[in-house]
Amino acid sequence: MKLGLISLGCSKNTVDSENMLGILVKEKQLELVEDLEEADVVIVNTCAFINDAKEESIQTILEMADYKKDGNLKKLVVCGCLSERYKDELIKEIPEIDAVVGTGDVDKIGEVVDSIQNGNKEIKVGSLDFLPTSKTPRMLTNYPHSAYLKISEGCDKKCTYCIIPSLRGELRSRTIEDLVEEAKILASDGVIELNLLAQEITEYGKDIYGKRMLPELLKELVKVEGIEWIRLYYMYPNSISDELIEVIKDEPKICNYFDVPIQHISDNILQNMGRAKSGDYIRSILGRIRGRIPDATIRTTVIVGFPGETEENFEELKEFIKEFEFDYVGVFKYSREEDTVAYDLPNQIPEEIKEKRWSELLNIQGEIVERKNERFIGETVDVIIDGVSTESEYMLEGRMRSQALEIDGKVLTSDGTANVGDIVKVKLEQNFQYDFIGPIIEEE
Repeated sequence: MKLGLISLGCSKNTVDSENMLGILVKEKQLELVEDLEEADVVIVNTCAFINDAKEESIQTILEMADYKKDGNLKKLVVCGCLSERYKDELIKEIPEIDAVVGTGDVDKIGEVVDSIQNGNKEIKVGSLDFLPTSKTPRMLTNYPHSAYLKISEGCDKKCTYCIIPSLRGELRSRTIEDLVEEAKILASDGVIELNLLAQEITEYGKDIYGKRMLPELLKELVKVEGIEWIRLYYMYPNSISDELIEVIKDEPKICNYFDVPIQHISDNILQNMGRAKSGDYIRSILGRIRGRIPDATIRTTVIVGFPGETEENFEELKEFIKEFEFDYVGVFKYSREEDTVAYDLPNQIPEEIKEKRWSELLNIQGEIVERKNERFIGETVDVIIDGVSTESEYMLEGRMRSQALEIDGKVLTSDGTANVGDIVKVKLEQNFQYDFIGPIIEEE
């Protein structure tokens, strides 16, 4: 039986997809195909975080439903956050769907596929207790040398705009021993870059150890032979400790890369979001990072158009973005989601104002990045080679330590040879906002 899979949304969803592929390809012996027109079964792993993500998920499902009506496709399975949130609506409105599988039932995908082959409709939603282990089958889908390591699932935070806790459950951390074991397995398969994931990575361990344990986890992961780079995603500002900063600073394998979603800087907006203690606290923690690690790369995300955001609030956010000069900023327009506290807040912001503020911040950040990245010109940096460039078949592309997988830009090589997964020296000669170009320098 031939299997096709489409994975939408965040990197945490990617790991779920890789676990499902591991179960279906390695255990059930299905044949994975790239051309979806050849597939007998297609799985769409969906996102439902914000409205744009829901629309993309629904459109993709409808496209696959057309394959079922007009092509070879026999069975359509919808998984992920959209299934968890809208299981009844999906089955009712799109009859071509044969099964819906929620975020807590990833490990049931094998029995679901078996069941629908016998003509059954399946709904596996609502358990919210799945947590992968080092023994969970997995098939990497990005690069052979770089892998995500999901260290926990779910979230105990109560951000007023966020639906995730109801879709993925409460915080559930994996043990340090199990994560080290998976890191060893990945390293033995050729992975040299680990990308640590969680909904809020700095909360890791609170549920099973009684305290935050990310520094302790990192101290064990750096001991794994074969792993060269370790990168952290999604650090909750309130939970970044001086100990964590010191571990990142002192351990050569850990990239000096801080992904710290602040969401805003105005006190009243932060309070209404249920986020950081105050704007001053955010300034303090970011200042401590820059003070201890001057060359740290700092990425953040912000939300514009949150209910009650005044022009004064937006101006304060704008000025802070200009003042702090983040390396990367993801700007999101507030998405009003049902079943969240923020849905019912007064003073909802019109879409045209959200759009204007979103565009303004993107332009400001673009100017900052163009200026900041000029400082790299002439430097020789370590670059991990990801493959042949999408810009030109005559160039390779990769990333510096300051560039995260798939989101931060890339380095193109204008001269020299290397294999995928090599870490090479590249002299940066030009930059194009987020991207760089330069030759590979042979080490003496």
